[in-house]
Amino acid sequence: MAAGGRLDVPTLKSGITLYVIRHGETDWNAELRYQGQEDIPLNDKGRAQSKRNGEALAKLGLDLRLHDFVASPLVRARETMEIVRTALGIEPDAYRLDPALKELSYGHWQGVLQSELPTRDPEGLAARSQDPYHWRPDGGESYADLVARTDSWLKSVTRDSIIAAHGGTVRCLHTLLLGLPTQDVPTLAIPQDNVLIIKDGQGGWL
Repeated sequence: MAAGGRLDVPTLKSGITLYVIRHGETDWNAELRYQGQEDIPLNDKGRAQSKRNGEALAKLGLDLRLHDFVASPLVRARETMEIVRTALGIEPDAYRLDPALKELSYGHWQGVLQSELPTRDPEGLAARSQDPYHWRPDGGESYADLVARTDSWLKSVTRDSIIAAHGGTVRCLHTLLLGLPTQDVPTLAIPQDNVLIIKDGQGGWL
């Protein structure tokens, strides 16, 4: 690890472009309820966000025959990918699933409202505030765990790819590929109505 909490070895082959989409909104997102690996579908707003992202990609005029399409197996990411592919004018379900792209597991926090934590788990809340990158909920993962899982997936990428995943995954890509200090990973805001484009250590939102 480099100074300042930055990871220091590039993990994506030079010249490869990633188009990374966080799944659209779910009711649990709207309620500020910890979702983790619970299998929650998109709501109507989330479907509209996914359609917008697919239409934005369509305007780029990409040669889609050259791209790999990969989604987290959780239903909200699969639904997002299928809406995006429909907007691109291609068969909705012709894409791969990769379990390494699943969201961070929040363990015993899954299904809990953020507002409930001060009374339901004050010790866990205090421990997370001390080290949010390494803190691990009971039965769950830390962001350090998720970064390692995401890094393992990155090493398998061999061509330009369009990805439907989760906020946690996109945060990890920021530290693995774009130089975000690890201590900032857990709090980085990730939109659901934009596409993150990453190539050769540079990133921007579409």
